[in-house]
Amino acid sequence: MTADEFKITIHMVSSLDGYIAKKDNSVSWFETSDSYEKGVTVTEQDAKEFLKTIDCYIMGSRTYELALELSKSYGWVYGDVPTIVLTHRKLPVDRPNIETYSGDLDKLVNERLKPNYKNVWLVGGAELTKDFIRLNLADEIRQSILPVILGDGTPFFDQIGYEQALHLKDVRAYKNGMVELCYEIRK
Repeated sequence: MTADEFKITIHMVSSLDGYIAKKDNSVSWFETSDSYEKGVTVTEQDAKEFLKTIDCYIMGSRTYELALELSKSYGWVYGDVPTIVLTHRKLPVDRPNIETYSGDLDKLVNERLKPNYKNVWLVGGAELTKDFIRLNLADEIRQSILPVILGDGTPFFDQIGYEQALHLKDVRAYKNGMVELCYEIRK
């Protein structure tokens, strides 16, 4: 895939045992006190520059509701980047860059996203991940694994229903003990 081609990246933060949230939907475990000496240090400037490469975010309604709740303490982490919330419910939308969508996913990708964006990130949740993989709409998966075992909660991959071949593109370990795996989805 060349740099100017359209791609959808599924991004998720998970525990080592594959959960993306505790049963109560809390993500307090995102804060880690672990330390890995050989890990990469990411500066705030590095993070800002990377985030500038993302043209659009897609998320499900539960992820959106959690992000809204967290924004009360941390601010809206997705900035002014266009954000599409996939839902069949009426949700509060108070930012001009956020819209809701409840139609066909293939139509959304091919008629709305591809003509307007190059680098789209699906940032939650598990049901959408399953739908995008099943419909062959995603191009890569970036899984950031935190140094914790939750033992129970919402699984990242749940009953996808078939085997999906992947190609490892990159692995990176960070100073806080997080490991990021980047896989291309074989089509």
